[in-house]
Amino acid sequence: MRYSREHKQETHDRIVRKASVRLREKGAHGVGVADLMKEAGLTHGGFYAHFDSREALVIEAFAYAMDRSMEHWRKITDEASPEKRLALIADAYLSTLHRDNPGHGCSIPSLGAEIARESPKTRKAFAGKLDEMIEMMTDFIPNMPRKAARKQAIATLATMAGTMLLARIAGSSELSDEVLKAGKDSALDARREPAKPTAAKKPREKQN
Repeated sequence: MRYSREHKQETHDRIVRKASVRLREKGAHGVGVADLMKEAGLTHGGFYAHFDSREALVIEAFAYAMDRSMEHWRKITDEASPEKRLALIADAYLSTLHRDNPGHGCSIPSLGAEIARESPKTRKAFAGKLDEMIEMMTDFIPNMPRKAARKQAIATLATMAGTMLLARIAGSSELSDEVLKAGKDSALDARREPAKPTAAKKPREKQN
């Protein structure tokens, strides 16, 4: 039976959606092609009708996941004032709900370490999406020169992703909750004004 182009695209998209969840749950190497196809309700043999390689699926799956993260950020900040947007993102990101549901969360703490060891093609694709995230966060930092805002956005995203990674290592525990709180405080403290450097004291002149 020949399927329409629309049906093939729907099937392709379903595989990507299912794979994006499984990969974030199990890791880039924690689940095989057969398992991913079974999750999508398809046979292993049909995989290459949709993807040239496993790498191609991994790239599409994590790109889909990162796009969903940014879509979520837009949704929760859509009606907020510019000054509150970054706080809303940090609050949602560094939550127990996000910690306990990696399959539906950000790809960076779930797959970042593995992607860093993948092929240049995979790393380049991941880096492109990472840059989109940084640019989006930069847009959420008002009243600051673009270069300084981007620097703060990078630091904030790094704090958020690193905090989530540590919180998941600690599991659902008091330590994990403590890590989440500390990371959230640190991410939000990044908005405060830097302290002014203390003027150096002049050396006393020797008296004759």
